[in-house]
Amino acid sequence: MGGVHPVSAALDLELARLVLGIHVLVIGFNLAGLILVPIGWWRRWRWVRGCVWRAAHLLSMALVALQAALGRVCFLTAWQTQLMQRAGRQGVVGGLIQSWIDHVVFWNVPLGVLTVLYLAAGSYALVLWWWVPPRCRRSSQPANSARAARPTSGQSP
Repeated sequence: MGGVHPVSAALDLELARLVLGIHVLVIGFNLAGLILVPIGWWRRWRWVRGCVWRAAHLLSMALVALQAALGRVCFLTAWQTQLMQRAGRQGVVGGLIQSWIDHVVFWNVPLGVLTVLYLAAGSYALVLWWWVPPRCRRSSQPANSARAARPTSGQSP
């Protein structure tokens, strides 16, 4: 009995699909940031300067670039592959949409090409941080209350 347990295989396959879904969301988030920040700067959208999402975007892009620079496969790809293999599958087995997403996410190109693309995308995200800087609060005290607490003349009321 050297086969894969059916319940375990089904769970691993569903987890692999979940990881693929998360991977697609991360890719979408990264691409959206690279595209929407310069468009938002041009259109004067205030939200593109949001500190938290811009920091999350820069961190995500830095992680992608670092993995590429170290010659490592994305940890989500490795995790999905491991789950698929544990389920006894070679590739994605599912519907048309899942198969299409798999082909969009996983390109059949040499790792060196992906490394250059990921490093360029990471560098571009860093340039966007400088070119369209996020607006982060420096203190926890709102600006209006800081002004109100300061006397405007030398006399007290």
